[in-house]
Order: sequence, then C-alpha cells, then structure tokens
Amino acid sequence: MINISDTASDKLKEMLSEQETPDMFLRLGVQPGGCSGFSYAMGFDDAEAENDIYMNVNDMKIVVDKESIIYLDGLEIDFEESGMSGGFTINNPNASATCGCGSSFRTALDAGKPAAEGEC
Repeated sequence: MINISDTASDKLKEMLSEQETPDMFLRLGVQPGGCSGFSYAMGFDDAEAENDIYMNVNDMKIVVDKESIIYLDGLEIDFEESGMSGGFTINNPNASATCGCGSSFRTALDAGKPAAEGEC
C-alpha cells in the first residue's frame, strides 16, 4: 500500500491537470543508482506495461512495476511548502539507510548499486 497525504494529492492532481495528455497517471518506481544504492522514480506517464500494478490512492491512478513494489510497500508521500519553494518528501519504512538528498536509499536486504561518487 502506498500512502499520499492530502497536500501531496492536491499538488499531484493540480500537476496532472496541466498535462497535455488526458489519460496521464502517476508512475512510481525504483531504479538502481543514487548515492545509497536505489533511487526513486516518480513522474507522469500514459504508457502501461504488462508488469504494472495499479492502485487508486486518493482518487488518483497510481502505477508501480512489480519489481519496485517490494521496495515501496508502505511508502508515504507528502508535499511541504518551504518559503518560496516546496517539494515532495518520501518516507519509506523499507529503507534502512537514506542519503542526505532524500532521493536515494537502500534496504536491510538489498544495497542496490550505488552511483559513482558525487552522484546522488
């Protein structure tokens, strides 16, 4: 299960409404890399794949590939305003270590493949 706060949902719905393609959805995933071993992937998509898992969270279509779901189960996404900017924050209960930028992690059972030094 993936949890998205009301604030993050509102922001994502606003961003989705600005997309040119009407059938866009939020795609979440995990990729090897980042300074801790895995990096989060979050973006809008309209192409579905055979290995996708579909869910409805706060009236939004969310898609996660089967390989990523084990790393994202219980994930919490929020949106925080900070002065003149803001951004999405991720709390992942599966992460045993995260980097300072918050976009990279590893789990107790899988260290992933960290990127070259200086890449986050």
